[in-house]
Amino acid sequence: QVQLVESGGGLVQAGGSLRLSCAASGRTISTYAKSWFRQAPGKEREFVAVISWSGDSTNYADSVKGRFTISSDNAKNAVYLQMNSLKPEDTAIYYCAAKRGVRSTNGGDYDYWGQGTQVTVSS
Repeated sequence: QVQLVESGGGLVQAGGSLRLSCAASGRTISTYAKSWFRQAPGKEREFVAVISWSGDSTNYADSVKGRFTISSDNAKNAVYLQMNSLKPEDTAIYYCAAKRGVRSTNGGDYDYWGQGTQVTVSS
């Protein structure tokens, strides 16, 4: 079993930056694809970014491309999301997720989820 715990959320002004971290325990996730999803109030959960198990392939939602960067550190059993040029519409609860095998942008494909961390961007 894998437990995922996110941290690094908070309140930031528009144009600012935050770095989210997701620490895994219970089992190594070095061979798992890792993703970030988010859910804003009153909206469905949406894909943000994914990184392959090897770390050499990534995908991003169009809404965050060029502003967010996903990375992983298999030695630390962790995944990160660097968020720059934040906008009020980035306000949401951010979740990390992990799955065996190939990358996916579909949340239903993921085996493990964290509890989420709140990101609030003020205008």
